[in-house]
Amino acid sequence: MVAYYHSAMDKVFKALADETRRQLLDRLHADNGQTLGQLCEHLAMTRQAVTKHLVLLEEANLVATVRRGREKLHYLNPVPIHEIAERWIGKFERHRLQALGDLKKNLESSDE
Repeated sequence: MVAYYHSAMDKVFKALADETRRQLLDRLHADNGQTLGQLCEHLAMTRQAVTKHLVLLEEANLVATVRRGREKLHYLNPVPIHEIAERWIGKFERHRLQALGDLKKNLESSDE
């Protein structure tokens, strides 16, 4: 289970490492549920190149797709990014916030 989690997390980090893939995620964040054609409008690259980036985003579970007739709509899945925030950012913030809370208590108790 742990190896699977790390493998999945590795895919997310790899996907987020590329500027084009981050742009695609930003586009989906701004307007979720876009077709390949709509996503290509904002990038200076071929449909095939954009498709390759979308495949990596899907493999990292950052993008989910839904077929609507002949169209394939792409949706942002923010869960893996949230998991990164919890695992890699949140744990560092907790200590900082605890230290600030302790400092506040100490300063308030010294005023008495």
